[in-house]
Amino acid sequence: MSVSEPVAGILLAGGRSSRMGGGDKCLRMLGGRPILARIVERLKPQVSGMVVNANGDPSRFAPFGLPVVADSIAGFAGPLAGVHAGLEWVKANRPGIRHAVTIATDTPFFPADLVQRFLAALKDTPALVVARSGEGTHPVIGLWPVTLAAELEASLQRGMRKVGAWTEQHGAIEVSFPEVEVGGRLIDPFFNINQPDQLAEADALLKEKAP
Repeated sequence: MSVSEPVAGILLAGGRSSRMGGGDKCLRMLGGRPILARIVERLKPQVSGMVVNANGDPSRFAPFGLPVVADSIAGFAGPLAGVHAGLEWVKANRPGIRHAVTIATDTPFFPADLVQRFLAALKDTPALVVARSGEGTHPVIGLWPVTLAAELEASLQRGMRKVGAWTEQHGAIEVSFPEVEVGGRLIDPFFNINQPDQLAEADALLKEKAP
């Protein structure tokens, strides 16, 4: 599989952010900028286009100039529903693209070569790929064949909600990523901001200077 193959980006922002007190976690400020702005900036060179998966009024994402697609599965079915919505959007709007990469919008330090390394793990046919680091597998950070959209919808209709269980059942290839350096410290590349203290930690990392 060519590492130059075009890939679409799906930014998963459909969660309810209960541990952050509600609202859109990705719109919280990190180092003086919305977390989502950092995600977009990091992913843009790696993909041929992006779509945001989010529920509710899409106008709150207007400053980013990206299309927004809501879950088609009702009831806040979690990130698996967001992956499905994103794949359906790609299928309808980017017909020449075979894969889409999914990014959780609370992981501002994900690798700058994420997509390239995912593609390098593929053989000659499309396959499902997920990220792994020292902290374990990260199934919401993955490379998804667009052809999986229908199968994913059927699973959601049957009540499947766990991304990790679904990717494992479908034989996902795991690609391991080392720690990354931020502010002079080595951290997990998929450090995620789920709670206020993690947002404060990420903010402190950006303010620290490498020795």
